[in-house]
Amino acid sequence: MADQTNFDELYKEWKMKTEELMNRFPEKKEQFKTSSDIEVDRLYTPETVDEGYIEKLGFPGMYPYTRGIQPTMYRGRTWTMRQYAGFGSAEETNKRFRYLLDQGQTGLSVAFDLPTQIGYDSDDPMAKGEVGKVGVAIDSLEDMEALLHKIPLDKVSTSMTINAPAAVLLAMYIVVAEKQGVSPEKISGTIQNDILKEYIARGTYIFPPKPSMRLITDIFAFCSKNVPRWNTISISGYHIREAGSTAAQELAFTIANGMAYVDAALDAGLKIDEFAPRLAFFFNGHNQFFEEVAKFRAARRIWAKIMKEKYGAKKEKSLQLRFHTQVAGSTLTAQQPDNNIVRVTIQALAAVLGGTQSLHTNARDEALALPTEDSARIALRTQQIIANESGVTDTVDPLGGSYYIESLTDEIEKKVEEYLEKINDLGGAVSAVEQGYMQREIHQAAYETQKKIESGEEIVVGMNKFTLEDEPKPELHRVDPELQRKQTEKLKSVRENRDQNRVSARLDELRQGAKGTDNLMPLIINCVRDYCTVGEICGVLREEFGEYTGV
Repeated sequence: MADQTNFDELYKEWKMKTEELMNRFPEKKEQFKTSSDIEVDRLYTPETVDEGYIEKLGFPGMYPYTRGIQPTMYRGRTWTMRQYAGFGSAEETNKRFRYLLDQGQTGLSVAFDLPTQIGYDSDDPMAKGEVGKVGVAIDSLEDMEALLHKIPLDKVSTSMTINAPAAVLLAMYIVVAEKQGVSPEKISGTIQNDILKEYIARGTYIFPPKPSMRLITDIFAFCSKNVPRWNTISISGYHIREAGSTAAQELAFTIANGMAYVDAALDAGLKIDEFAPRLAFFFNGHNQFFEEVAKFRAARRIWAKIMKEKYGAKKEKSLQLRFHTQVAGSTLTAQQPDNNIVRVTIQALAAVLGGTQSLHTNARDEALALPTEDSARIALRTQQIIANESGVTDTVDPLGGSYYIESLTDEIEKKVEEYLEKINDLGGAVSAVEQGYMQREIHQAAYETQKKIESGEEIVVGMNKFTLEDEPKPELHRVDPELQRKQTEKLKSVRENRDQNRVSARLDELRQGAKGTDNLMPLIINCVRDYCTVGEICGVLREEFGEYTGV
């Protein structure tokens, strides 16, 4: 009791001193808020945190996983350093992959060009001007073989940012592995495969929601039996945040989407503990350092409770939210691009202190062009310095127990639960997407942020404050302007040298499968083996499923 009395007296004295200073400097009285509109107090004390926070905090590797999903976290091993790369041709990207692996990268992450992402071949009129621009062009199995040339697929984990045609690209990866002598049960990696966030924020969708969900659950079922080490979906908040959402919206909308995928899999007859251990998440690492740390901690706790209490999952791995983080591309500036190195470092550190399982750090020049080799290396070195020089990996969850962190974690959890209740009232994530609810919420949040930047209320160093009149122009990476012609010629050669009768037969089998209810993954793998192209396979599915045109 004496200790509590002493604390109360000291706290009262501190408040008096604070008020005295604030009266002398009234301009400093403004209320600070996080991106999620959570008011930030001037000081956090034991009185700030919710009663029972010790139980919610728990221990690392134990339910509800607030402090991390592994008991030893980075004292066991560091996160996977998975730099996102892809541009131009498969051969060029292969060179960049092998360079990054030589520099100490521990996993691959593939960026595909826009035609590939929306199921068009490089010679399609819809692909004109976009081939190889924002990622690598993949038209057929021949391109995937070139992309993964001399990369041992039984030793390297690969993440592929692909959604609507995810089944096709995964099929290509499986077949290339087989050609290397690596069986499907030995390959590991992740496909993004999250179509709901495409409707919400990103836009690289092809098919309407219902057949898209069928493809996703087909992948779940196929991989649970045949590719057990593969993460069958990366439920993505990253793009929701890039579109302008708050931290709480990013978390709420992503978790709502995750619940929709679980519901779809259960409706398809799968058992929760058959597929839930291979669900993964993908979050944004944004600027507000402490809010981001708290967001990641809240995410684990919320998902664990949902999986245990709502879905009755029994396996420990079914309860654990595993996630990859990429730092925020939307915060990078074309002005004074070297400042982006600092932004990336802060965001990456927040992801590490929040307990990420893998991490991509953006390059300093990505607001201007695809990264140069030098800037990609600096981005990777940023992770390596955090891992090996900063000391933040020496202990598990070093910020756990901070009054501010625990209070923020609780506040974010409350806001997320409010959003989830609203989405549930609308009929779930798919219905909320169809009604445009999440889209409107994100647009409003983005609008409010932009107003603050333009008014100067929110400072962006080098852009709206601390600017330079004459900035040096950095050296930029350029995509070969002849790439579309070269890719089209390569595609023509593939078509001339394959067995066209087998191609026609395989595509017809896929068409008949799409009309029925059988799992489509084996049919797509057969198409890929006979060098059917991405555009041909997606073209058949377009004819049977239709195309989504938005709300």
